[in-house]
Order: sequence, then C-alpha cells, then structure tokens
Amino acid sequence: MPRVLIADELSPAALDIFASRGVVADVRTGLPKEKLIEIIGDYDGLAVRSATKVTAEVLAAAKRLQVVGRAGIGVDNIDLEAATARGVIVMNTPFGNAVTTAEHTISLMLALCRQIPAADRSTRAGKWEKSRFVGVELMGKTLGLIGCGNIGSIVADRAQGLKMRVIAYDPFLGPERAKELGVEKVELDELLARADIVSLHTPLTEQTRNILSRDRLLRTKRGVRIVNCARGGLVDEEALADLIREGHVAGAALDVFAVEPARESPLFALDQVVVTPHLGASTREAQENVAIQIAEQIADYLTTGAIVNALNMPSVTAEEAPRLKPYMKLCEQLGSFAGQLTETGLRGVTITYAGRAATLNTKPLTQVCLAALLRPLLDSVNMVNAPAVARQRDIDVVTTQREQIEGYQTLITLEVVTERGPRTLSGTLFQDAEPRLVEIRGIPMEARLGPHMLYVRNADKPGFIGALGKTLGDARINIATFHLGRERPGGDAIALVEVDGPIPDAVVEQVRQLPHVLQVKALRF
Repeated sequence: MPRVLIADELSPAALDIFASRGVVADVRTGLPKEKLIEIIGDYDGLAVRSATKVTAEVLAAAKRLQVVGRAGIGVDNIDLEAATARGVIVMNTPFGNAVTTAEHTISLMLALCRQIPAADRSTRAGKWEKSRFVGVELMGKTLGLIGCGNIGSIVADRAQGLKMRVIAYDPFLGPERAKELGVEKVELDELLARADIVSLHTPLTEQTRNILSRDRLLRTKRGVRIVNCARGGLVDEEALADLIREGHVAGAALDVFAVEPARESPLFALDQVVVTPHLGASTREAQENVAIQIAEQIADYLTTGAIVNALNMPSVTAEEAPRLKPYMKLCEQLGSFAGQLTETGLRGVTITYAGRAATLNTKPLTQVCLAALLRPLLDSVNMVNAPAVARQRDIDVVTTQREQIEGYQTLITLEVVTERGPRTLSGTLFQDAEPRLVEIRGIPMEARLGPHMLYVRNADKPGFIGALGKTLGDARINIATFHLGRERPGGDAIALVEVDGPIPDAVVEQVRQLPHVLQVKALRF
C-alpha cells in the first residue's frame, strides 16, 4: 500500500480520504529538517502546508517519493526545480481558499472605511471619540480590481451586493467574462484615476511586482483606499506610508507584506491603516477544503495515476516522455516568449504542429505552451489547468497539424491574437534536441534563447545597432549572442540579444528612449 507523510497540520478529514482510498497516512508535524530527511525515504507521498521546507536536500533523501502535495496555492517552500529533476510531481490546491480570501478582502474594506480597529482601541481606552471616527459608505463607491480571476471575481460579486460599481484591470479578462461578472474592464491608468478603493488580486510575478509603485499611487484619485489580500510585494509599502501621511491616500488595509512575518513596517504606526497577519485563507472551512482536495489529489495519483493541479507535469505516458521532452522545451519557450510580450488582453491562441511534431501526442505540448503563455500574469496556472483557465477567460485555443512542411523536419508555430491584433512566433529543433526560434512576427530569425534576453523591435535605420550596443556597453552588460532580422529594408526590424545577467529596468528604459525603438522588453527563460 502507498504511504504518505502528513508533515504539517491538516484537517482530520484528510486522514479519512487517504484511508478510504487504500493509502496509509502518518501524521508527524513539526519535524526538524534532520528528522524529515531521516524518515522521508519511507514514503511515496508528502502532504505539506507552508511550514515544512521541501528542499533539494530533502528530495535527495526521498528515494520512494512520487508526489508532494501543497494544501494551498503558494509553493515557495518547495524546490520545484529539484522536484522536477527527480521526477517528483508537485501539486497544489489553487482554488480551495478563494471564498475565504474574498470574504477577508470585503471585511478589511469595511473595517478600513468605518475605521473599526482604531475606534475599537479608542473605545477600550474609555475615550468615546464618536466625532473622530466618521466613516464612508461603500454604496455607490467605485471598486477597482487589479486582477479579476477566481478570487477577484468573487470579490466583485460581493461588492455588487453592497451596491458598489466594479471596474477591473486584467489583461486576461475577456469581454464575455466581464459581462457575465457585471464588471467594466478598463486599463490600469483608468482604474487608478476612477477607483475610490483599489483591491489587488493578482499573483506576484516579475510583471506585477510593485504594480502599485510610488508613481502609480500618485496617479490614483485623492482620497483613494488600498486593499491587498493577494501577495506582499505588489505595493511599494514605503511609498504607500508616505502618501497616507501626505493625505493623498486616505488609508490602506493589508493582509500581506513584502517580508513575512512582518515584524515592523512604516505602515504600522498609522491609524489610517488596518493590518492582519496573512489571514486570507485562515478559516475552518478553507482549511478543511484544501486538506480534502490535496488528500484526494495525492491518493488519486498514487492509486490510479491521475494528475490534477500539477505544477510540473502534464499528462503523458512513460513511453512518450523521452520523445516529447525536447518538443515540450520548445513549446514552453514559445509560450513564455509570447506571454512575456503580451501587454493587452488575449483573444485567441492557435498552435500549428508541422512535420514530425504533427505525429506526436500534441495535447501535453499544447498544455505546456498555453501554461507558459499565461503564467507571466497568472501564477496559479499549470500544465493541467491551463486549458480551463483559458476557457474561463474567453481565450479561444485552436490546434492544427500538418505533416508536410518545407524547409524543416519539424516546425511549431504559435499565433496569439490580442486586443492589438495577431502576431506569430515559430520554432524548430536542431538535431532533434535543441530548440531554436526561426520566425518572430513574420520576420525570419534564427536564435537560441538563453536565461536573460533583451527583445527590441525597431524601425530599420542606420546606426541603430551601434546605439543599442553602446547603451548596453555603457551599462557594463555583456552580450553573449546578438540575433537580427528585418521584414524589408527600412521596415520593422527585431534584435534579440542574449546577455550574461538580469537587465536593470533603468537600462531597459534607456533602450526604449533610443531613436526608432517601437518596443523593448527584458525576457527571462
């Protein structure tokens, strides 16, 4: 019988699930790292929350381990790369605490607008300062949601019940879904200018980090209130504190912080701020939901091979895996490339498999490509749930196969249709193993993708390449490879530059200011 170690506190309902499906579950919580390493080799599965750190060292000792299940969304405590390298599937429960987190958001919003925590402290001190704590009503106010996925859509529903107007910024929110939710889709600058309350419901990625920076906070209407129950790091906390003191921001309510546990913050001294210690998912119902879900997922995988909410493994047989591996890498690079360049809402995705690729099981390839495409803004997307996420957001996904193709033994083409129109990206495999880009936006180009790339689209004018090289050189950024392509003399051109390390935002901005630049983006793979 399969054996599972429950290393963090889970609802007793999880034990019932394992027992009913023929899985032996041992509960041993609070283990020190050394003890976990000592015993993990006896288990096929591991169930954790956030306390247990599943490090590369732990995984190296887990000779039998097949699956790690995280009861919750974030997997920061699990070394995903090491797990993947060892063939250990990592699962999470991305939707188990959505209602709880949405309700906490509404609670903080009400507490903030009625100054409940400060009024409570004052009353307990015997002051009875009734005139000091004059609040504001939510009815008739405009709520601006940055992110309108699973949790954001529930917040929208609850806010409408309070007779609020709801606007949302979410590049992946389609018009039909927005209409269904009763929200108005807007661009970020419009949201900041119109919203009385801004609530964040987006994952923390390189694109969303500090999405409410000092500059963006200054673009909000005077008297705005900020609520964050999503992820620490989405808001510049120091800038937020400054603008509250200056009176531009009326107040804020935060459940998450850039550094946790948050022992100190410039926000803590401000009466206009309500803070809680990351309680968004902390209800009895949510704890039981995620415990039941992760127990079901682990048990199903160990007993039937079913894979649900896996972050690092698509559905694929053991026989197909070696053959698909290089194609999966190519598809991931194509999707990630397109996703990092997508700045407006997606309307449709078409993936064309030609030559040898057309003869393969393309379903896992499509899932890999789609997950990589969506992941820059949606960190809960994985290879399994990516098609469902696309459907929820009205993104049409089409795949086609063509066994005959001129010039290549295999060719995979990704076309994405955004609010600004379509664009294409094609790649192939050299020697059946090495991914290469061969076309970007209709422009022929042969390029290998490295960890750090700079993408520049520009008008084809004399002197531009020298100016770009000088800008990078002046910033002491070393160029590893430099790939160029153009549609025609004097037309659009593309430079794809591999560099030795991350490119600072300031350097990206310098490149953006060069003459003839149409688009610039720092990419990571």
